[in-house]
Amino acid sequence: MSDPASFTDTSARHGLPYLFAGQAQKEFTVNEALARIDALLHPVVTGRLTSEPAAPAAGDCYIVLAPATDEFAGHEDRMASWDGQQWTFLDPAEGMMVRDASTGTQLVYTAGWLEAPSFADPAGGTTVDVEARDAITALADALRNFGIIS
Repeated sequence: MSDPASFTDTSARHGLPYLFAGQAQKEFTVNEALARIDALLHPVVTGRLTSEPAAPAAGDCYIVLAPATDEFAGHEDRMASWDGQQWTFLDPAEGMMVRDASTGTQLVYTAGWLEAPSFADPAGGTTVDVEARDAITALADALRNFGIIS
């Protein structure tokens, strides 16, 4: 089940469902909102996959990679959160940062998920100034991509 319900009135940033006056079975809407908040608050993803894992644990959250297949099909770049019974797919907000527990890296969403590039430490030799400048430039670029510096 990819999207168990369609809510007509939702919050602007993360699509959290709103209650409406006289609504029956309010617990369904409130529980859906709480499940989404649980996945989005201090987000840590278990990893990045193209299809759902065989035996996810409740609370596992993944970034869906392209080309997505099976239950993840059509949900590329979204976060897939398993609540123990079903997948909830969440759209990332521009600038959202998550930690990938499988790699220990930070990811930022800017029209797609970005990971800071790794680069080699400067080595000794006759080109120390050039290598040092290249390393500092790469570090500055990574800090800019993650919004730490402008």
